[in-house]
Amino acid sequence: MAKARARHILVATEEVCQALKTKITEEGGDFAEIARNYSQCPSGKRGGDLGSFGPGQMVPEFDQVCFNEAVGVVHGPVKTQFGFHLVEVTERS
Repeated sequence: MAKARARHILVATEEVCQALKTKITEEGGDFAEIARNYSQCPSGKRGGDLGSFGPGQMVPEFDQVCFNEAVGVVHGPVKTQFGFHLVEVTERS
């Protein structure tokens, strides 16, 4: 079975999500530090790390990114029922 490991940042608005993405991808901001400071998910305390998971363990929009998009790239904003996410797939097998 496929497995992925990812980290994410969850915020309430698309605008904030896009601003944080710019801070990371264009200004060299540290993903983990930004997750600790801004993420509304408890995983923010761990730098956004969600650990390892299989298909179907996350909401469909999240799964789509984690099992189909490039590893090591910050993706998003990804809208889910929880808000807007920046997602970085750190491993996939």
